[in-house]
Amino acid sequence: MFTSVLMISGVLAGFPASAAPATAVRWAACPEDATAECGSLRLPVDYENPAAGTFDLAVARRKATEPAKRIGVLLVNPGGPGGSGVDYALRTNLFGPDIYARFDIVGWDPRGVSRSQPVMCSTELLDHPASIFPVNQAEFDALRAYNRTLLDDCRRRTGPLAEHVDTASTAQDMDRIRRALGENQINYFAASYGTLMGQQYAERYGDKIRTMVLDSNMDHSLGVWDYAGTESAAVEATFTEWVRWCGRTPSCTLHGKDVIQLWRDVLARADRGELTDPDHPGATLRAQDIINTASYQLYRPVEYASLAAYVLQLDEQPKSRPVRPRTPAATESNSVYQAAVCSDWNFPVRTFAEYQALEARERALAPLMRGGTVGHTDITACVGVHDPVKNPQHPLKIRNAPRILMLDALYDPSTPYAWTVNAHQQSKDTTTLLTYDGWGHSSYDRSGSPCVRAAVDSYLTTRVAPAPDSHCAAVDPPGAATAAALENRTGAATLHAR
Repeated sequence: MFTSVLMISGVLAGFPASAAPATAVRWAACPEDATAECGSLRLPVDYENPAAGTFDLAVARRKATEPAKRIGVLLVNPGGPGGSGVDYALRTNLFGPDIYARFDIVGWDPRGVSRSQPVMCSTELLDHPASIFPVNQAEFDALRAYNRTLLDDCRRRTGPLAEHVDTASTAQDMDRIRRALGENQINYFAASYGTLMGQQYAERYGDKIRTMVLDSNMDHSLGVWDYAGTESAAVEATFTEWVRWCGRTPSCTLHGKDVIQLWRDVLARADRGELTDPDHPGATLRAQDIINTASYQLYRPVEYASLAAYVLQLDEQPKSRPVRPRTPAATESNSVYQAAVCSDWNFPVRTFAEYQALEARERALAPLMRGGTVGHTDITACVGVHDPVKNPQHPLKIRNAPRILMLDALYDPSTPYAWTVNAHQQSKDTTTLLTYDGWGHSSYDRSGSPCVRAAVDSYLTTRVAPAPDSHCAAVDPPGAATAAALENRTGAATLHAR
């Protein structure tokens, strides 16, 4: 058995273990919130070889507030890879009161994440990666060597579980949770990378589903070229929508300015080494860093105003600032990202020439965002990783399942709308598509659309999906004052790779 009790992100990772593998959960009050229950399941590291060892999968439960109206269990996951489902379940503002009244909300930290035998890696390696935008053969070779070194380091520190964090294994973990809870069927709500977990659960355990909501879908059928191209086109379209929002919103700090030219000027200054990181004064800010920050702020329309303020701050920044040393970090950090992505996706970029062709395609599709960073990061994380892909891409084939609700925003910078449409087309007999005609990543949680929330809540409680190809009208992103009030009320959400 591989166990860890450690501090991760300021949260205690020790949970009571179950008495026997996947039979029941021994619940106790959560260290973070005594109104919820936490526990763990002891599960196989490798389902194909159960004798290879076990690990403890951390779970959390917020029981239905009105037991007489209880429908069942609603399993939840926020995505990532690397997002904590325990933290997600501990939230009290994800759903409306009726959902909390009628469902036990159950989340889990997927294998390798946070409290569930975390994949640990050298912080020094994580903080000093090779460039994911190599400009010559030597830098491409350095990227390949770095990726291999990081993967080997994570495996050495973690043990065998680091080689078994693929989504197919996670789908089996999900059914062990169902069985341990004594439920014949589960309900499931997930966003982003959590939708891949849901899709693969539905393929394998379709008859164990009562309802399933997949918000901002992955498309696990895509090869490297289509993956890169759709990602780049999506972030460029969403960025352009943000520019238009500034143009029509007087409270945007860039309103009345040539936003596109100002953006290009800021990136050019970063290319010349003239900018420092506002959060780490003295640290040089690269254009890639700015694009990455912008990409994640585009996830949430409520942050459109913050993105405008960030760009203006960079534009007004003096050319030099005093250097301040960063606070030393821990020697190890939990990072399941590379191990998970490279277990789930076959991204064959074998030569520098292939890389150059791929980057040229990305930049052609997203000139303002220089190709984008989210999809590019996924692909380049696996350059030089030659292990067989445990869970490679395949068309989605869901049979023997009830009607599943898929939804996405037209302008999603992370999981492109085209991905949800394509996943729906592959499983049209078992899925219904709901389109949010607006912006953002994770439409239920972040769009501010009452229409989306009502459709999802109704489906979860009644099992009646919206009419085929239904749409919810866009809700315009808030201006600066309203956005600040919303942030103060709800708190900023933690953003993951997805």
